[in-house]
Amino acid sequence: MVLVNFDLVVAGGADSPGWLYAMVASLQGRAAATFVVLAGVGASLMARSARASGDAGARRAVRGALLRRALFLGVLGTAFLTVWPADILHFYGAWMLCGAGLVFASSRVIAGVMAAVLVAALGYLVTGDYFAHWDLETLEYEGLHRPERFLENLFLNGFHPVLPWLAFYLGGMLLGRLDLDRAPVRRRLLWVAAPLALGVHLFEDLFVPADPPEPALLQLFGTGPVPPLPGFVVAGGSTAVLAIVLAIELAPRLPRWLTSPLEATGQLALTIYVAHVLVGLGTLDAMGRLEGQSLTFAVSAALLFTLASLIAATLWRLRFRRGPLEALMRRIG
Repeated sequence: MVLVNFDLVVAGGADSPGWLYAMVASLQGRAAATFVVLAGVGASLMARSARASGDAGARRAVRGALLRRALFLGVLGTAFLTVWPADILHFYGAWMLCGAGLVFASSRVIAGVMAAVLVAALGYLVTGDYFAHWDLETLEYEGLHRPERFLENLFLNGFHPVLPWLAFYLGGMLLGRLDLDRAPVRRRLLWVAAPLALGVHLFEDLFVPADPPEPALLQLFGTGPVPPLPGFVVAGGSTAVLAIVLAIELAPRLPRWLTSPLEATGQLALTIYVAHVLVGLGTLDAMGRLEGQSLTFAVSAALLFTLASLIAATLWRLRFRRGPLEALMRRIG
């Protein structure tokens, strides 16, 4: 996500190697989708014991915690919009709010809601105007301060609208109900996710016109995240499952000196997300290098910030259990 956002803001100047463009393009939307799926997995893990016990009080406590965290992220993200128009946190608040009502529903019901979300999203893409209020030169959404425009952006045509991004969160809730400790379960997921991730990209390369003379049905299978077409949902969801399952497969085989800093960084993901704008991009702004740079410069800056985050998170976790924003969210939620 750091790479993608540094590319979004910083790059746009001198040419860079083609392979670097291809690498960054392959991450567009995929990193965010993986985080959203992980959030859904976390909700299911949080609710696992209450779901198994059937205790009404425990279920109310879990649902209340999810609702308070949704409110926290919604307020934090809405405030963050004033400095970062591409904020994802207020969308998390909406996904978690919806997910709180379904966290104890049957898997069949959750799958049904997922299907309804995807159908509704496709209906809007076919009949609506996704870019109606966008300034595509500056990537700013006009009238976002107006309640009706804010809600339209949140649910229909923002960077990560509820339709269809809620499907990633609900899919993560279903994934979190599986016993991922069992190797056969992980193998089956890999056998499904890998062909889907590869197949949808091959289909796009072979059959989806990049610039058709008129709207074409095949364009719906494009894998770009804006607008979030069906092809992107398949690509983002399958890539997220691949990333999560492969991480579970690889972690026990890797040395602790490598996995420990990665775990610490993941545990401070919320703090690092805010810091990559305020500290990372803020530093580049102070240096006068925020816009119009080469992609090579943007990627180098993103990797430098990521390395600094690894070190800072590791040192922080030596003394504290949670990051600053993570601790605040947990205190509230």
